[in-house]
Amino acid sequence: MDQKERILQYLADHRHVSGKELRDFLGISRQALHVHLRQLILSGKIARIGSTRSARYDLAARAASPATLSREIPLAGLDESAAYEEVATLLNLPAALPRNVEAIMRYAFTEMLNNAIEHSGATAARIRIELAAPTVSFGIRDRGVGAFASIASKLDLDTEETAMVELLKGRTTTRPEAHTGEGIFFTSRTADRFVLRSHRIQVEWSALDGDVFVSKRRFIEGTHVRFLIRRSTQRRLEDVFGEYAPAEFDYQFGTTRLFVKLLRRSYVSRSEARRLLANAEKFREIVLDFRQVESVGQGFADEVFRVFATRHPEILLRAENTNKVLDAMFHHVRNG
Repeated sequence: MDQKERILQYLADHRHVSGKELRDFLGISRQALHVHLRQLILSGKIARIGSTRSARYDLAARAASPATLSREIPLAGLDESAAYEEVATLLNLPAALPRNVEAIMRYAFTEMLNNAIEHSGATAARIRIELAAPTVSFGIRDRGVGAFASIASKLDLDTEETAMVELLKGRTTTRPEAHTGEGIFFTSRTADRFVLRSHRIQVEWSALDGDVFVSKRRFIEGTHVRFLIRRSTQRRLEDVFGEYAPAEFDYQFGTTRLFVKLLRRSYVSRSEARRLLANAEKFREIVLDFRQVESVGQGFADEVFRVFATRHPEILLRAENTNKVLDAMFHHVRNG
């Protein structure tokens, strides 16, 4: 039985347990316990009750029933801020949530609802907000044209998969005169779990794993977004903005992270590199995350780390989560 299973078993036999009690029972450090509790809270198996110093833990199934609000709302002429104020008042979110969490909820909900209002082409959307003991979450579902299909059509891209990659870079919008294209990028970074699903594509951001997952699902009409954050998180909206729009960039959105694995796990050609870096010149810093990428060819590596880097010397290009095979190829083209 691993430590998380032991925690669940102990909570099944005891109510409202303190962190110290769990540490004494397991014989582990405060830091080790925090890791296990965080994973159990994010998975919805246990609930945290109270503030940091007096926090208690219990099985989520025994915690107070979540407060939920679900309704269908017309999108024509809708003000997303007014819609948030209404649901926040009904659920008493400003009093129920810490200030940093309520600020994140306000930002994420209004950004995602605005997307439905201005981009979906749908007449209505169904919203659902749930205030549970450990978390607060919302979902927004429309039956419009679909997020990836809309971007592919309006930006003349060949597939919805290509549109997905463009969307994940950030600063991609079909209405540049009215939007910066930053909403989904920053919303995904403020969440503990954020899911964007449209047609057959689902993208999931996980703060627990620090990763993005893409999967093919049953076809659905339109777009469905789901957002979840722990009520105990210390994350602040201004810190997320500061990471990708720092002072040295005049607080402009200038940094992006590209998860290279989203297109494929092995790359060979220059055309694949150009596809990955299409429109990337709008950023000042690009972090290429190579986790789970097995290999790259010389043409791909040369196009990224010599051709693109030479063409855009003002852009800082960084590779992270590489392996020895990738490092050798990158070193070869950089020094060739």
